Amino acid sequence: MTLEGQVAVITGAASGIGRAAVERLARAGARIVAVDRDAAGLDGLAAAVGPAVCRTVAGEVLDEALARATIDAADRDYGRLDILVTAAGISLGNAALETSLEHWNTVMGVNVTGTFLWIRECLRPMTARKRGAIVTIASQLAIAGGRGNVSYVTSKGAVVALTKAVALDYAEQGIRCNAVLPGATDTPMLRRSFGRQPEPEAARERSRRRHAMGRFGKPEEIAAAIAYLASDDADFVTGVALPVDGGWLAA
Repeated sequence: MTLEGQVAVITGAASGIGRAAVERLARAGARIVAVDRDAAGLDGLAAAVGPAVCRTVAGEVLDEALARATIDAADRDYGRLDILVTAAGISLGNAALETSLEHWNTVMGVNVTGTFLWIRECLRPMTARKRGAIVTIASQLAIAGGRGNVSYVTSKGAVVALTKAVALDYAEQGIRCNAVLPGATDTPMLRRSFGRQPEPEAARERSRRRHAMGRFGKPEEIAAAIAYLASDDADFVTGVALPVDGGWLAA
């Protein structure tokens, strides 16, 4: 599989699955525009991947002007935009009665509205060229459900629905849109999630055992699925919600 000469925009790129996606797509030959609010993390990423391969943009995914300016600059400077990966996400925990409206809006904003904004902006150059691959990051919890994290679970279900809607609306214009549904993956977000629990180690062990493979996913394993869906190898794949979950949904 090669992405030689292609250009990818990746949000949530400074850590976790987003960073692994940058590294995986760069190894396949893509040039990357990496977006994250963590400027220091982006600096470390650019140093690791190489500034000639990875351009960085620091800012919030909910900044509509930033999204448009970033996409316009990538399309103008590189002359093409082939791939979007929306890996920016947030999880704050809590069941419904403990979830404030502010908390709910924060999670839905980053996970759903942020995903929508970057998809919408990328669709302009992609539809003009009749070609593009969009990969969103949802969760196995979008299908299985989950306890104690109502805003996150709901937001990831919305990401799956958004992915399918975009896939259907733009298939005839050469755009593919697919979602990856990771199981629990060893990232800073997952570690923070366990840290919110009254007994973090017990929560971690319950989650680990819930996977049929008896372990957490690695960001690199999720990035491999992202790279496949972004590539021409998946040219007949659109509207798919692909679990990469160590057997969580099967168990």
